[in-house]
Parts: sequence; C-alpha cells; structure tokens
Amino acid sequence: MRMSRREFIRVGAGSLSVGTVAASAPRSGTLRPTPLGLQLFTIANELGKDFDGTLRKIASIGYKEVEAAGFYAKSGVAFRKSIESAGLTLPSCHYSMEELLRGTEEKLAFCHELGVRYIVCAFPFVPNPGRFHADKYYQELRIGMTLDDWKWNFDQLNRLGEKLRRAGFHLAYHNHNHEFKEFAGVPVYDELLRLTDPALVKMEMDVGWVACAGHDPVAYLDKYAQRVELLHVKDIKPGAMDVSGDGPPSTELGRGIIDWQKLFAAAKRSAVQHYFIEQEEPFVEMTTFEAIQADFEFASKF
Repeated sequence: MRMSRREFIRVGAGSLSVGTVAASAPRSGTLRPTPLGLQLFTIANELGKDFDGTLRKIASIGYKEVEAAGFYAKSGVAFRKSIESAGLTLPSCHYSMEELLRGTEEKLAFCHELGVRYIVCAFPFVPNPGRFHADKYYQELRIGMTLDDWKWNFDQLNRLGEKLRRAGFHLAYHNHNHEFKEFAGVPVYDELLRLTDPALVKMEMDVGWVACAGHDPVAYLDKYAQRVELLHVKDIKPGAMDVSGDGPPSTELGRGIIDWQKLFAAAKRSAVQHYFIEQEEPFVEMTTFEAIQADFEFASKF
C-alpha cells in the first residue's frame, strides 16, 4: 500500500536547495506565464522503480520543472544530475517542520547541492510529540494541535525563514486542509499569514486542499496575492468537505470542483512564480502516466 503524503514527507527526507528568485509582482499577459511543473509525489511509485526513466517520461509529456518530496536515498549531486539529464529543473523541494528543525545545517548543505531556490515546509510539528501515538502520529497531530501549537510553528517558520534567507533560500509553507481548522472563528491559515513575516515566509498554496476544507481557493489567492509564490494545481472530486480528515480524493484536472479559468486568472494577478500539478492516489480511470498527461494537456489550455 502506498504511504500517505505525510508519511512520505516524514521518512523521505534527505535534502533541499538554493537560488534566487524574481521579486514578487502582479503579472500581466497570459493567464499562466511560467512553465508547468509536476510535484514528484504524484509519480512516487514509478520513480521508485525507474527513477531516471520516469523523469524522462515526465519531460517527454512537456513538463519543464519538478518539485521534490523525498530523495530516494540519492545524494544531492546525484539527484540534481538526474533532474538535469532529463531536461528538467528543480526550483523547490519539501520537508516537514520536524525535518527542518533537526539537522538544519546538513539539510541546507544538501539543498545547495540540489540547486533549489525554495525550501517548502509541508507539515507542522509539535515539540512534545509524545501526546500522539507513533503509529498514528500525523492523523492525531492534525486533529489535536492547539492554537498554541500552531503559534509555536509560526515562530519556527519566522526563525527558519531568516536562517534560510541568509543561506540563499526562500522558505515557503505548503498547506493541507487542517490549516483551515478554526479557533474563535478564525482559520489557522489566516493566523499563519498574519503572524509570519511576509519577507521571510512565502506560501505554496495547494488549491485542492483549500477546496477540500470547504474554502474558495480563488478568494484566498486574491486576498493573499503577494504571499503566494508557489501553487499546487490539484483538482478535488465533489464530496463532503473536511478540515481534519482526507476528504474527497483528488482527480484529473477539469474533472473536479475547481473553476480553473478563475483560478488561473487569480494566479495571474498574484505573485505566483511556479505551478506544480499534483494528483494523489487512487488513480481510477487512468494510469498514473495517463493522468499526468491529461493534467498537463488540460492546464496547457490556460
């Protein structure tokens, strides 16, 4: 059985990377002015079987860049070489907060080898994890985090953002649905944006998870246009929305509930620099490669 995204991020740690990026500014012209990328978690099983061959298939579809979440026991140099040999670029990669806080300097060195510009924090952490059972850590964490737990994470993001900036990276935060749990009527995501420094902590908005939590990703993208520099392009099937469970599954772009015309138009008005298509299992009507081909063809229309 394929591990969950949260488990994958937690155990797939190995490294990250560096670079500079253009200043954030509203865009003009076409709706989607930058190349389409793919979040490699989408084809994690295939990468595990044939890493280099799978990267070449991704490039043959038309993808120009990818985002890493796990490093397949490769060194930063080897991982980067495979990416570049396939004709792809690697602007960003994922770690959990726990991973970023443990062995930070080692991970920064690894990320320099990778050559990424953005280091993305993809899941929060609680400093006394004994509150949660090890075998259900992430399930219990996302339900059991208090507002104080979240504020502790916000402080860590500000500190890490400063440290990463000095090292030549940009820190971004990737949301799931649990960031939309409310305390006193205010979503955690809104507090995250309020209490983290815009100069130090950018956002990677996963529009599918925003919708899964029952919110409008277009409205959030418009409201926080200058904070969002990375976008996860994911569609969600109709179904009961949820801020703590997994909610309805993702599906091929255009087959779910996202209004992509409005979404890409909002992205045009924002500071978005990179678009990463992501689809999560189960792949029901298509194989994984058929799905990412269909996703690419759909998104290329905008």
